Amino acid sequence: MTTEPTKEALFKQRFVSVLADFKQNGIKDSEAMELIGSLAASLADSLEQKSWTGAKQAMTAAAYDALLDSFQTRGNKAHQNGQTKQAYALQLLGVSLVAMTQRSDADLMTGEKLLDQMIDSAVAHYRRTRARH
Repeated sequence: MTTEPTKEALFKQRFVSVLADFKQNGIKDSEAMELIGSLAASLADSLEQKSWTGAKQAMTAAAYDALLDSFQTRGNKAHQNGQTKQAYALQLLGVSLVAMTQRSDADLMTGEKLLDQMIDSAVAHYRRTRARH
């Protein structure tokens, strides 16, 4: 008898895959980084925070649920419309969001910190370049 992996184990596999792809490919894609920075900055601004990390910490449970639903709906729509970089950005922010609920796993907690640092860097870059225009 085989047992199905838990939803936590499945998420961990997905998180590791998304993080590895982002480190290898995503950070080299200026358009994807711009989208990640603009989306995360907008969300941080709506919660009166300066960073994605701060926005996650300030988020209520209801805001978390609504945002996760929004990421899923918008990500699926973007994917269906061929907007792969938009879907990629939404997926990345979504896995970062879910990772904060899995902090009992030391590997995920470490990965979340790394991912959030990269997202915060994209936010800072977006804010700097937006200010110049």
